[in-house]
This record gives sequence, structure tokens and C-alpha cells, in this order.
Amino acid sequence: MLVTKPYMRERAVEYARTWALRRNPLFADFSGIGGNCTNFVSQCILAGSCVMNYTPDFGWYYISLNDRAPAWSGVEFFYDFLTGAEPFASSNGGVGPYAVEVRQEEAVPGDVIQYANARGDWYHTVMITGIADGEILVSAQSNDALDRPLSSYSYANARFLHLEGVRIELNDDRCYALLLGGGVASSSEGST
Repeated sequence: MLVTKPYMRERAVEYARTWALRRNPLFADFSGIGGNCTNFVSQCILAGSCVMNYTPDFGWYYISLNDRAPAWSGVEFFYDFLTGAEPFASSNGGVGPYAVEVRQEEAVPGDVIQYANARGDWYHTVMITGIADGEILVSAQSNDALDRPLSSYSYANARFLHLEGVRIELNDDRCYALLLGGGVASSSEGST
């Protein structure tokens, strides 16, 4: 059974501020092979959700450099997974974080911004880590930044993704088996 838990945006922000200017050794660095921005933001969101979606091709997960979902490190795939755009609609309804696109004024720390060039190609992902005097501050990798003002970036278009929550799998079968068996789980459910 899927249930929703809160996205811990303060943890995502703390992670972003901790690792924006250096690399976490638990993850590969994509800087020389296309950029590390979405990989970094995925790590931030993982810190705020502690849940991955291991659906082949359409999930959102990282095991190693060669074993990860396209949505973990690809700008467009990342957007499609979080928002449930096709062809990710079925996997986004499952386990993992989820988001909606909002206006800039609705974005808050722990949310995500993506930039596009004049051709409409989405090329960069950053984490909102603060708001000071009405100015959004972001942290990022590839072009490493810690609490950099959004206004200092040059881009043709931006989209703001508000993380709404995290879906997790809640398996209550063991509970049911224990109750039904009077405190003793059946052999198919394991022992206490």
C-alpha cells in the first residue's frame, strides 16, 4: 500500500549547503561527462525523502555510475519523473518524491529550478536554498554555487518545481499475519 509522507525540505537544503562546493564520495561526479547539476539536485532530494524508485528506465534511483535511472542525472528525465509527465506517469504514481510546476512566487527552499536556453532546451538544474530580501538563492554543481542569487544567472526560461511529498510503500502484511496468528507469524511471513 502506498502512503504519503512529508518531503523534509530542510534536510534537502542542509545537504545542498553541505555539498554544493565539494563532492559526496557516495556518488559519481558527472562534471566531465555532461554535467553534475541534476545528479547533485537528486542527491539533495534524496536527503529530503530517503526513498528511491527502482522502476527500470522510468524510475529515479542511483546505485552506481553505470546503474542509475535516466531521471537521476538527466534534466528532462528528472522533470518528467517528478511531475509525472509521459512516459513517466505510471512510475511517478508509485514510490518516490513528486512535484508540481509552480510560479516563481510560490517556490520555497527545498524546491528546484531548471533553466532553458533560447531554443527551449532545458540544460541546468539547481536547488533553492534560501530567500533573502525577496531574492531566491540557489545552490548547484557543475558551476558550483552556494546560495547564489537567481538574478545572477543568464537563461531564456525557468521552471520552478515544488516538491509536494514522498510516496512510500507501507507493507502491513506482517502486522496482519501476527494479529491473525495470535502473535505468531506464519512460516511464509517470517518470525518475530
